[in-house]
Amino acid sequence: MSKQVLVITGAGGIGQAIARRQGAGKSVLLADFAEQTLQASANALQGAGLDVTTQLVDVSSRESVSELAAAAEALGSVTQVAHTAGQSPTMASPEAILTVDLLGTALVLEEMGNVIADGGAGVVISSMAGHRLRALAPEQDDALRNAPADELLQLPFLTAEAVPNSTAAYEISKRANNLRVESASLQWGDRGARVNSISPGIIVTPLAQQELDSERGPTLRGMIEASPAGRVGTADEVAAVAAFLLGGEAGFITGSDLLMDGGTVAALHGGRWEASRFAGATSAMGREQ
Repeated sequence: MSKQVLVITGAGGIGQAIARRQGAGKSVLLADFAEQTLQASANALQGAGLDVTTQLVDVSSRESVSELAAAAEALGSVTQVAHTAGQSPTMASPEAILTVDLLGTALVLEEMGNVIADGGAGVVISSMAGHRLRALAPEQDDALRNAPADELLQLPFLTAEAVPNSTAAYEISKRANNLRVESASLQWGDRGARVNSISPGIIVTPLAQQELDSERGPTLRGMIEASPAGRVGTADEVAAVAAFLLGGEAGFITGSDLLMDGGTVAALHGGRWEASRFAGATSAMGREQ
């Protein structure tokens, strides 16, 4: 009997949490762009008793993602995929964010959709930043949803002039992630599989803790206090939601996004905080890669 394979792209806090929760009894294929981060995460997961194989991947390269998909299929039956890799506004330029977060997610959805097993499921870790973005024109949403992946970065509303900073790039990338998941659910469904996304809010990981301890800390804490939950989230909470979406109880859910932000977006819409006062804050803290 072929062994079940769990593919994790992104070896940061959320990726590790999902691997710990879902990886028991499976062959875990852990992939990341940074070799040192990848090996450290693999060592930690192997120390927890998981069967982990590693592979370097550049999610912005179709060839690299295709090689990852082939490696996953060679390990066994690809039953679960969790895409957590990406850049945040504090990490990269607008161009890099669009290339990794927007194009990279589209490529992962397509290439993993070619190897996902019948009955399998995938989850993309997006961000509440996509929900905070102002409404786009219907034709822009349609382009983000349906344009060929290799042509996404040539869309006229994604030029350097149209996307002037990293926060704007992050927000539109996360909106695109949710739309691409909706579109990809058709391809995945043709193979008898499902795919959904999760849009976390402020999730504390080592990288996020650095942000809270920085000069931006008071701003971020003000945003947390304005939210109904009044606290940050944890990587394990994201992993719990991922486990639900990857599992049989979510068998009728596909092409959907689940916002888990402690009510931060609700606080924005309810006038309890102003996005302009927190420019970049929510995006930068959306998740750790």
